[in-house]
Amino acid sequence: MFDTIFVETDLKKNKRALEIIDTFKSARVKYIDKVEDIFNRVKKPYLQKNESLNLFLGNKKGQLVKEAPDAYGLSGEPHYYFIHAYNCIYECNYCYLQGYFNSPDIVVFLNHREICNEIERVTLDCDKKGLTPWFHAGEFSDSLALTHITGELEIYHELFSRLPQAKLELRTKSANVKELLKLSPKENIITSFSLSPADKIQKNDLKTPSLKARLVAIKKLVEAGHKVGIHFDPVVYDNDFKEKYQDLINDLFSILPVQKLEYISVGVIRFTKDVYHQVRKNYPESELLSSELIKSFDGKIRYNRPMRLWILSAIKELLLEAGVKQEKIYLCMEDDDLESIAKS
Repeated sequence: MFDTIFVETDLKKNKRALEIIDTFKSARVKYIDKVEDIFNRVKKPYLQKNESLNLFLGNKKGQLVKEAPDAYGLSGEPHYYFIHAYNCIYECNYCYLQGYFNSPDIVVFLNHREICNEIERVTLDCDKKGLTPWFHAGEFSDSLALTHITGELEIYHELFSRLPQAKLELRTKSANVKELLKLSPKENIITSFSLSPADKIQKNDLKTPSLKARLVAIKKLVEAGHKVGIHFDPVVYDNDFKEKYQDLINDLFSILPVQKLEYISVGVIRFTKDVYHQVRKNYPESELLSSELIKSFDGKIRYNRPMRLWILSAIKELLLEAGVKQEKIYLCMEDDDLESIAKS
């Protein structure tokens, strides 16, 4: 899977680093001072990225916990994300990481205890203000895809078991839930799955598990008592999108009782200028480029506002008809006026 594993010299004797190295016996191992000395220095093609990936093992420097942008999660509570990895083994053709990093190589950070300390500090600060902080994993990587190798889930599970006043969201497109199933369910730990109609996953969520595989993973977690959230994001328009999302909603709630859904977000396809440029370069035949897209309120490229309102309203109505409570639906990364449709 990996050609070369680059390891920071400080981690030469790190138990987890040695275990990861042992997992990929055919990979060359090179020791480096810092991940930043090599990773992202040279432009490397994003396409077919799983064919020649390198793996970097290091410690995350700088800011370990960052405040999330507006409309990142349920409103009314502070949201943060923490960075435990860079890049993803999947190749979604709309992924913003292709415009963020020069390289698709995988970086795994191992200083989870330091990250946990910062999460605890932020939580205590919020607690003094009477706030419930949310911490999101998966901003720069998938939260579950490599957990059978990276082994950090148990660390964060233990932390949030001690911090019932904080919430942890594990964002994923993976079906790799075996490590999570080894851990006891917690009220404040939610696994959220990004779902799209089956044909959209096949066209756009390249190298990811199928819709069927993700639904099976959701079913296993629900039956084990774990909390589950859903993201219908990104929604990609076509002429029969309503019918496709009706089928998706039917399939989802056949295995996830609607009353057990923690929340569901809905968001249309969107790009920063840099990501849009990379998508046009990397996937010129993609259906993502066939609709009229414009520069939107925050500088991102989206469908025009009336079209977004129509799409989001239609999917919201399907969810309400399926029995999802109004307060459990939110729009992802939208302006305040459009967000108001989720509350009306």
